Amino acid sequence: MAGPRLAVTIVLLWILTLTECQDTPVTCLFSEACVLPCRFKPSPEEVITWQTLAGQDVITVHSYYYDNDQLKHQDGRYKGRTSLFKDLISHGNASLLLQNTRIQDQGRYKCYTSTTLGNQESFVSLRVEAPIKSVSMERTREGVACMSQGIYPTPRVSWSTDPPTPSGTLQDSSQPTADAQGLFSVSSTVRMLGNLSGHAYICSVSKEDGTGEWRASFRQQGDIHGEVGQTLAIPCPVPKPSLQNFTQTWTFMRQTPPILTHNSGTSQQDISDLWKNRVQDLLETGSLLIQNPEGQNLTGTYTCKVLADRTLQLVQTYVSFTGTARQLLFGIM
Repeated sequence: MAGPRLAVTIVLLWILTLTECQDTPVTCLFSEACVLPCRFKPSPEEVITWQTLAGQDVITVHSYYYDNDQLKHQDGRYKGRTSLFKDLISHGNASLLLQNTRIQDQGRYKCYTSTTLGNQESFVSLRVEAPIKSVSMERTREGVACMSQGIYPTPRVSWSTDPPTPSGTLQDSSQPTADAQGLFSVSSTVRMLGNLSGHAYICSVSKEDGTGEWRASFRQQGDIHGEVGQTLAIPCPVPKPSLQNFTQTWTFMRQTPPILTHNSGTSQQDISDLWKNRVQDLLETGSLLIQNPEGQNLTGTYTCKVLADRTLQLVQTYVSFTGTARQLLFGIM
């Protein structure tokens, strides 16, 4: 019976010591390298041990003595992911480099050092984050859907409209789910209100504390009618180039590749071969200028996507063309 009691006593002592010392907070990015700091008074015969708690067990993360790494007792979950800055150890630096940081690495770590001058202990509180990298939107049968994935901790989703609507008007369904790595995906849908072109639907995805926000908006413009053989401009507002760089992409229905992609930073504009004889250019306002429409084969939904810093804007427009039966059939005047 002495064995289990001794183990419990060790864990309790470890926790007691931990709470008495002030932790150094460290935030690491998921899947990236991270440094857990530790300093000690330089002196020969250095012994360095990094440990952490896993449930009620104290596990070894990394050990160093006799001027070499000693990894015989290293826990398997850290195998191949830890190292020390060996050229800095003689200067009193026992910091740990942790590679490919995982959600499961979160917790408190103890750095124990021993030299001819004595022993030292310090503690690090490690937190792992996977920031929001993108947000996507799409029109669904139910309304407008907003999605994001690969996030930690659980993201916060909120909706609004432009022009504003009274609080509680939008009824959304959010379903955050976690994958095997502990990363969250979220999908949230709201029903569209009344006239489809009456509002822009704005989805905001942020961290729990409201920081790191991404905003995505969707607007269904009123239908546009054009005539065969005439040039037609399809509007899409874009940010002012003097304020920020952005990428604008135009697509037709679910057709690939896109009609046109424009990068404001480089002023580069790529038009797909299929549309080179149909698209004249983009106007300064961001409107797509279609020249010599060829009839019904150009009738359908056009989507303008503008991606800027932490901002996504989608504008959809249904365009139809009218003309004589001969014009619609052959695309001629």
